[in-house]
Amino acid sequence: MAGQASQPENAYPKRCGHRRMVYGQRLTYSVGVFRRRSDSETADAHTDASTTPTADANGHTDADGHVQPPRKGRPTPKRSEAEKARKERVKPPLNRREAMRRDRERIRAERARARTAMASGDERYLLKRDQGPERKFLRDYVDARRTVGEFFLPIIIVVLLGNFIPIPAVNVFMMTVWLVVMLMLFVDMAILSIRIKKEFRKRFPDDTGRGHTFYAIMRAMQIRRLRLPKPTVKPGDLV
Repeated sequence: MAGQASQPENAYPKRCGHRRMVYGQRLTYSVGVFRRRSDSETADAHTDASTTPTADANGHTDADGHVQPPRKGRPTPKRSEAEKARKERVKPPLNRREAMRRDRERIRAERARARTAMASGDERYLLKRDQGPERKFLRDYVDARRTVGEFFLPIIIVVLLGNFIPIPAVNVFMMTVWLVVMLMLFVDMAILSIRIKKEFRKRFPDDTGRGHTFYAIMRAMQIRRLRLPKPTVKPGDLV
């Protein structure tokens, strides 16, 4: 308009390739702006991006610059277990009864897994009474010896069945076997208690717990195949 003062020529910046005029000053950029890249520059950028090693959130790069694959940190599940878990995640329970059935199956599977781990001696799944190096020593000390207690239950069953035979001589014989086994059991458990106390004080002098002798005697009176946790030593091994 005629009433307004005319603006100077350099009041606004001018764009011209690599340079820019801002209020009379000339700015120079290191790279080209406001224009398309050439084919050679685009190819160089793609080459640099492809040759530069990168690592994701779980991976890492070694000393040579190679990207290493991420580690899972857990064993690979079986195909049947993975397929079953996937189906359970994909297929939600239809009703309350179906949800309760799935909960029972899950609890049953967890109990079976815990029972297997407990039988193998895994400390994470053992009962509180079986945990600790003291109880581990008592179990190994008992399992490394043959005792009368592990044969006590089968002998008692035989004696009880023999008493049903209506023959006086057989009944007298069974009663004699009963008395002899009871006497041998008492003597064997007494000797085992003395040896365990002596060896336990030598191995664990600072232990002030109670009930270790009773724990060892109860294990010695169980059948070897039915003991839990299962024996990890054989009869005759040094403990």
